[in-house]
Amino acid sequence: MSIKGRGSTAYGHIGWVQVYCRICNRKLKMGTDIVYKCPKCEKKYRAYFCEADARGLKYRCPYCGSELVQTV
Repeated sequence: MSIKGRGSTAYGHIGWVQVYCRICNRKLKMGTDIVYKCPKCEKKYRAYFCEADARGLKYRCPYCGSELVQTV
């Protein structure tokens, strides 16, 4: 018998695919919005950026200077 998660631990819950932009704190949904991330700082700082802020940063991470990549 398996136990289904309820609330925020459920598999279909929006919290599994929602991140926040590090600059403007905008909510970004991974499947629908264009999200950029730093591959080096993603785990340490949760370095996700919206499209407008990534363009303003010239697609470079403000923490380490590496190039931002678009998530799929």
